[in-house]
Amino acid sequence: MIPDPMVARLRQVAQQPDLAGTPYTIVREIGRGGMGVVYEATDARLDRPVALKVLAFELSSRAAAARMRDEARTMARLEHPGIVPIHDFGELADGRVFYAMKLVRGSTLRDHTQQPHSRADLLRLFLRICETVAFAHAAGVVHRDLKPENIMVGSFGEVLVMDWGIAASIDSPAGVAGTHGFMSPEQMRGEPADRRADIFALGAILRFIATAGDTRVPRPLAAIIAKAMSADAGQRYGDAAELRADVARYLDALAVSAYRETFPERIGRWTRRNLALVSIVIAYLIMRLVIFFWLHR
Repeated sequence: MIPDPMVARLRQVAQQPDLAGTPYTIVREIGRGGMGVVYEATDARLDRPVALKVLAFELSSRAAAARMRDEARTMARLEHPGIVPIHDFGELADGRVFYAMKLVRGSTLRDHTQQPHSRADLLRLFLRICETVAFAHAAGVVHRDLKPENIMVGSFGEVLVMDWGIAASIDSPAGVAGTHGFMSPEQMRGEPADRRADIFALGAILRFIATAGDTRVPRPLAAIIAKAMSADAGQRYGDAAELRADVARYLDALAVSAYRETFPERIGRWTRRNLALVSIVIAYLIMRLVIFFWLHR
């Protein structure tokens, strides 16, 4: 009998890609997704680290290779600071397709929220996620699997939307795809997923951020989340830019379109936005009272 750890090690070695004829040398495995395995590798041509995504051994097929090729092409045409650039694409000696991309060092959004960060800082990260998704939508691409695990926060503050493996054009055929909890109702029903499906997922990510470390969510922010995650796609934000604008207004202590505030709430919001002015006025009034009582003692 061969011990289980040895069997696992032999299986791992057998499944490692054959990089003969390429300039890449594997350093370590980074992670596995639904379609491929991602390795940290070294590019000998430019002496730089890269991330190498290789079609998983057990999924090697013509259809799977075509899907990975489509993923690489999608990422290559979405040139944006929030999307990892593709460096290379090809086929290995063992027949599996691969592509090389920038190696991102950092943590997923889920892991990032485990560290001490203010809600405002996390919401500013969310604005940048919205900017990337809005760019993809403008190019006619829907991600279809937005979730905290697919958002990377780099060591120097980069915010990148990852894993475009099931991305599709806005007019693509229907098909159930996504992750439960972040997948829109229409996706779960197998209906075509347009940009409003991504809006639902962004709303779920916003809910995840808003409740990180604090379950109490302010009413305006809760209203933004509810609108983005509406079961009726027609009631959601029209696009990611519109959602971003409402969150930005919330951060700036301005009225948001998703919430009708009461008069006391409006006064409180104005006070928070103009706290410096209010403090000066209060200090001035206190000073006048002190002078008044001093002169009339």
